[in-house]
Amino acid sequence: MSQTSAATATGSAAQAEALLQTFARAGYTHARPPILQPAEPFLDLSGEDIRKSLYLTTDATGEELCLRPDLTIPVAREYLTSKRAGAPAGFCYLGPVFRFRGGTASEFNQAGVESFGRQDRAAADAEMLALGVEATAAFGVASLDIRTGDVALFAALIDALDLYPVWKRRLIKDFNRKISLAQDLQRLTLETGKTRNEYEGVLAALAGSDRKAALALVTDLMSIAGTSNVGGRTVSEIADRFLEQSTLKGGALPRDALQLIERFLGIAGEPDDAASQLRTLAADAKLDLNAAIDQFESRTGFMAARGIDTRTIRFSTAFGRGLDYYTGFEFELHAKGNSTEPLVGGGRYDGLLTRLGARAPIPAVGFSIWIEALSQGSAA
Repeated sequence: MSQTSAATATGSAAQAEALLQTFARAGYTHARPPILQPAEPFLDLSGEDIRKSLYLTTDATGEELCLRPDLTIPVAREYLTSKRAGAPAGFCYLGPVFRFRGGTASEFNQAGVESFGRQDRAAADAEMLALGVEATAAFGVASLDIRTGDVALFAALIDALDLYPVWKRRLIKDFNRKISLAQDLQRLTLETGKTRNEYEGVLAALAGSDRKAALALVTDLMSIAGTSNVGGRTVSEIADRFLEQSTLKGGALPRDALQLIERFLGIAGEPDDAASQLRTLAADAKLDLNAAIDQFESRTGFMAARGIDTRTIRFSTAFGRGLDYYTGFEFELHAKGNSTEPLVGGGRYDGLLTRLGARAPIPAVGFSIWIEALSQGSAA
């Protein structure tokens, strides 16, 4: 390493430590979760990009472990085992994470903040964005692109439409996994009833069933076969897949629903303008989206109260970060001119802690900072 590179690395490390101290003074406890983590939560709950990049191993008991690819799930797991579980609590962190990234270093530093248990969701969301903006300023990044979205708005739209439950789950899954939602929407409008399937009998048995009935049938079939998974898919995943195929054989996604979803996904711009467009769409379609839009507007107000010029925020209903567990507000901060690599990214994930074992839902929101990217952004 050259003297210049060494000096840059030392400087960024010092800035990162100073950033951690800033979060601590704001009331966030320093969390230090182990580097080696159970692999199952990441395999089940993270996005496809993270699942494909895991470094996996197995201990002497056969438990599958991984080097932590991210710190949100490890910090959430520690919170759930602490005395503060269920109560409002905030944590900050700084440390190495591990992901296979091709020609880029697979070990890199990540800092961030996680907030659990706060019921004032709009205010908590705005605080995360404000802290993220402050973090970039501390590294000397003067010009930002602030990109935001809200999967709760998309979920509210899908929930309000008269669609089969399996379609609703599939569309929201597509949105969260950041695949080509538009392509899948078009495919769902095609007639599929004439195609043959090797599981024709199972699909016929599932016609008109709900998810509970589908899960029971697939559980029985796999018990008879003496297996608990096929090709790495769990019983639940296989049941969902069969139910989806059974539903698709009954017809196509209604074109009026498709047109409404596409209109929704075309809404973008400043938050206030987007809110106006959303209310117009809801009124035209006679859908009740008031609760989700009210929350969206409340969050925008809290952002303004924290000194963020909301006119500089680029909101898009189609924006998503590709993580399965997000349930609401999502955001990324990019250096001007860098459209691909975020400096900071985060969002709301109210369902994650229940899936990690919490007995009751716990609100949660947070963000991660990519220290190396932030250091490069400040040097640009």
